[in-house]
Amino acid sequence: MPDRSNNCSELSRRDVLKATGGTLAGGAMVGQASANSRAEVNVGFDGPRGREAAKKAADSIEREFNFDAMTITASEKAIDGLENNPNIRYVEANGEMQALEQRLPWGVDRVDADVLHDNGQTGSGADIAIIDTGIDDDHPDLEANVGEGKAYVDCSGSNCNYPWSDDDNHGTHCAGIAGAVDNSEGVVGVSTEATLHAVKVLDGNGSGSFSDVAAGIEYTADQGWDVASLSLGASSGSSTVKDACRYADDRGVLLVAAAGNDGSCSDCVGYPAAYSTVIAVSSTDSDDSLSSFSSTGPEVELAAPGGSIESTVIGGYETYSGTSMACPHVSGAGAQLMANGYTNTEARQRLKETAEDIGLADDEQGSGLLDAEAAVLDGGDTDTAPTVSWANPTDGKTVSGTVTVQLDASDNEDSDDSLDVTYSVDGGSARSTTYNAETGYYEDSWDSTAVSDGDHTLDASATDSAGNTSTSSITVTTDNTESAPAVDSLSASEVETDDGDAEFDVDWSVSDSDGDLDSVDLTLTDDTAGETEETAAVSVSGDTASDTTRLVAAGDDGSGNDYTVEAIGTDSAGNTGSDSTTVSETEDTNSAPTASIDGLDDRSNPRWDRIEVDWSASDPDGNLDTVIVEMLDAGGSTVDSVTTGVSGSSASGVDEVRTKSNGSEIVVTATDTDGESGTDSQSI
Repeated sequence: MPDRSNNCSELSRRDVLKATGGTLAGGAMVGQASANSRAEVNVGFDGPRGREAAKKAADSIEREFNFDAMTITASEKAIDGLENNPNIRYVEANGEMQALEQRLPWGVDRVDADVLHDNGQTGSGADIAIIDTGIDDDHPDLEANVGEGKAYVDCSGSNCNYPWSDDDNHGTHCAGIAGAVDNSEGVVGVSTEATLHAVKVLDGNGSGSFSDVAAGIEYTADQGWDVASLSLGASSGSSTVKDACRYADDRGVLLVAAAGNDGSCSDCVGYPAAYSTVIAVSSTDSDDSLSSFSSTGPEVELAAPGGSIESTVIGGYETYSGTSMACPHVSGAGAQLMANGYTNTEARQRLKETAEDIGLADDEQGSGLLDAEAAVLDGGDTDTAPTVSWANPTDGKTVSGTVTVQLDASDNEDSDDSLDVTYSVDGGSARSTTYNAETGYYEDSWDSTAVSDGDHTLDASATDSAGNTSTSSITVTTDNTESAPAVDSLSASEVETDDGDAEFDVDWSVSDSDGDLDSVDLTLTDDTAGETEETAAVSVSGDTASDTTRLVAAGDDGSGNDYTVEAIGTDSAGNTGSDSTTVSETEDTNSAPTASIDGLDDRSNPRWDRIEVDWSASDPDGNLDTVIVEMLDAGGSTVDSVTTGVSGSSASGVDEVRTKSNGSEIVVTATDTDGESGTDSQSI
């Protein structure tokens, strides 16, 4: 791998186009392309305008992602235009990632995963996506655990029962480390009953595009699977793959990747392992030394066995070496934790805080060597204490009358409805709760009028069948004196419409410390005429309410009148609180449209000056009428023009103007139905 200072996640247009004449390895491009070359690129964009710009530039769209990116094939000129478009975040060549070099694995014993098996911890219920070359689906050590598959590169050869079957051995070897079945033959994996899903993004040569890898990560997240095991990488990053990793991490996937096999340099962890959303795993040998081939760097979070690891291959077993082999050890242990209820964030932290310090530098081992037993069993004690928290009331809340107490309690070993959950007020006797299957909470009714107004401590306790107990305390304030509601905020804004009415959106919020709100009444009064224009009554409840209500003064559009808006909040006891605000109706005015030259494409030849004009127009009043594209000579005379009929609030297009004389300037003029106009010009 090159020095990290040379790594980049985005490539210039020239680099992108070079890829059409050569191949990509770890993000480095070779070859040469002509001016008319087409290239396959990944485009990241911001919002609908960026998406439309990418689609417009594409000769063909190869893939669209759920996050803001797509893979397209486009010309040099189109790629150049995308790079200069402010709505485009990046344009990168659709390079390849490689199955990390295999060097011809014993690691299950070293990370004490066998102790997990002896204690009944098998990863059952967890889903591991092996994002790689596929999986040998009928291998005797894998068949029982293989689940669904997805192929972005179809299997080729004699072993292809499915498009996602393995045609290289690499993915099958990694799958065996993560989850080979515990039976009487072959090898055993870290998680012996986790479901293994083949997400084939690498071909029979161990290569795959950034786009395919990103799609595999996205697919894993969309399936709701727990772990993505990524024994692949490149020396330079891909913004598309980075986006995909963030997408998956946000959706609860634990991402684990090989740090890389570039042991000849320092600070050279590959991608996607180097991304902050991914656990980067380095490799150790059987004597706990760092494998000579293992990449190092500050991104390394864990070390795991990777030197001379025996595992499954197509139709048999082989011994391979590489950080590719270290990665699935961590993936299998992560699956064990997530099968026990950990989130991806909690599992990542647990793996790091229980890792064994084997004396290597931080950039070599991260938090230390994976210790699956410590992470999952916590020294052999698998029955952890339940959790309990207050759902209602919450800490610091003011309450009155009868309060529905809701406690959220759960346990990794006992079912949600079997815990002993109680609470007390100010250290008094324990009050029992009943589990409500519809809400998922342990509930009870507490009469807050039985205590004096003021601050009180509520203590909750949850106990499981093993006697493990957890507690949670909050402080609430009781206030059982009747009080009036309050209008906390009130504002009104004019709404422009075409129906001849003066309309206003009224934003309001009300509150009542007693929690017995009943209604909010709104009134719109014309101050000039002294007349009530409209009223509205909104039913509310609880202690707070807010909404936006539209009030209309029929036939007053453009009158310029002033209005008063009044809001009255009423509780169930008839107590009221009110507030008012003023707003004015403005005279209708016509705003001029704007015109913009978004790009000029010079298509001139010796006989003709030919300019292709990319234009757009907008009008805040929504009454666009025409757009005229003109070519002027040096004296300012029009030598050619094109008129386009338009409508609505925005329009865009591409028109060509030409002349046999020398064109000097392009002018675009947008005109609305009221005759207002706006222009843009550019010299040529």
